[in-house]
This record gives sequence, structure tokens and C-alpha cells, in this order.
Amino acid sequence: MYELVQVSERSYYIQSPAKIGLVRLEGQDVCLIDSGSDKDAGRKVRQLLDANGWRLAAIYNTHSNADHIGGNQYLQRQTGCSVYAPGIDCTFTRYPVLEPAFLYGGYPCRELRHKFLMAQPSGAQELTGACLPEGLSSLPLPGHFFDMVGFRTGDGVVYLADCLSSRETLDKYQIGFLYDVAAYLDTLERVRTMQAKLFVPAHAEAAEDVSGLAQYNIDKVWEIADRVTGLCREPLCFEAILQRLFTSYGLTMNFEQYVLVGSTVRSYLAWLKDTGRLEVLFKRNMLLWRRAE
Repeated sequence: MYELVQVSERSYYIQSPAKIGLVRLEGQDVCLIDSGSDKDAGRKVRQLLDANGWRLAAIYNTHSNADHIGGNQYLQRQTGCSVYAPGIDCTFTRYPVLEPAFLYGGYPCRELRHKFLMAQPSGAQELTGACLPEGLSSLPLPGHFFDMVGFRTGDGVVYLADCLSSRETLDKYQIGFLYDVAAYLDTLERVRTMQAKLFVPAHAEAAEDVSGLAQYNIDKVWEIADRVTGLCREPLCFEAILQRLFTSYGLTMNFEQYVLVGSTVRSYLAWLKDTGRLEVLFKRNMLLWRRAE
């Protein structure tokens, strides 16, 4: 773990639970694409930088989930590097309590205020084209999170952040976290036909062709949508839908899974309502979801 893998003349990734990209710039300067999950990840990255005589100029965050920004604070304090994050995710990066608060829908209880859902704050600036070094461009990849982006390097490597889950992950956990179903499907369709020398997803193996994996992720979204719609043959409240989904997929409920899968299921419900497959009714002061007539 935390092995440095070179994939082209100037592009690398650090093997970690969420892959960290590294791109060599001018001289001894490098930039990172994400920073890992916590201070320990940041420390291991710093050791790799020192071992190669590199100076960290900037961290470009793909989005603000804690496992991608957790090393920001340590690395920024140690090196004085700049940190950039896209759109709404920049605010989440500056104020990380927003992530568990968003997932829970209110002030997060103690069980949700931990490093896996709430990173340490860092002094992020908004990502714009002007702050990118020559040869590095950002790619909009919304859906998984608010304004998530990927990056394409000048030597043809594309870092895909969290828009693809591995087959193994999907088969094990079934319901991958996402925020906007419609935007996610659009992103997957674009990625499915995208060309690059190499693709580096954060949670799947690096590969020259990810079209099959993109389709596998697309198929899983539609499978979940069909399952949710099927459950709503009778009017159900959200908690009943969530409980039946967990049971049908053999998942185990805990606080973290409740908010991650629960937030995702709410996104599916909103999308299915907006596209006319579900409707809502209020009965005995309860919001119920049912399949549209």
C-alpha cells in the first residue's frame, strides 16, 4: 500500500484505498490529485515526495469526500502547498462538517463525526482553469458528488475520481454512493466512450479501456432503480423502502451505512419521481412513495 506507480513519463498514481494521482511539473515540482484519507496518508505521501526529492506545489481535489481530502491539512501545513477544489466541493473542503451534516440531514451525531466521513479542514481555493498548470485539464464528472471533476494530463492519462466502482465493489456492496442519478448516468455514458492512454479510477484498477466497467456501473444503476420501483407497488415510507433494500441485498445496517445508502436511496427516489416512475402521497402525516399509475 502507498506504492508509487509510474504510468507515463510524467504521470503516476499512489496505490491507496482511494488512489492518489501525482503529476510531475517543471523542475522538482509535482502536484497531487487528491491526498488520501487522513493525516497518516498525508505522512506517507510526504515520505514518497522526500524520497524522490520532489516539492509539492499544489493539491487538486476531485471532490470533497473525506477519503480524498483527508491528507490536505497535513500536507498543506508541512509543505505550504496550495489546495484547489471544484465548485460546491470547495466549501465542503474548507468546512468538512458539511459532509456528515448533508448525509444525515441535520447536525451529525458523534457516530458520524469521524475521519471516514469528516476530514480535517484545509485552506482550499476554488478550482478554475487559471490555477491549473500547463498540460493539466479538468473534466466535469458530476453525479457521484456535487461538482466532482477528473483530470487529464498532457501525456494522455485520465484520473477518473469516483465515477467508476470496480465490479468486485459493486457485487459486494451493491448500492454505491451517489448524489445525482441523472448526472451520474450522463457522466458514465461520456466515460464509456472516452479515449485515453490510461484511465486511473480511484476505486478500480487502472486500465486502457474502461468501457465495459462503465457499462457495468450503468447497469447497476438501472437495476437499483427497478428494484426501488418494484418495492413501491404499495405505498411505503422511506424507512420501509430502505429496510427492504438492505434486506433484499443482504446488507448490514449501521450508522455509516444508514446515511451513505440512505442518502443515495433518497436521490433515487427524487430521480424516479422527477422522471414519472414514482409519485408521492401524504397519509396520516407521513410521506409515502408509490409506483406511478
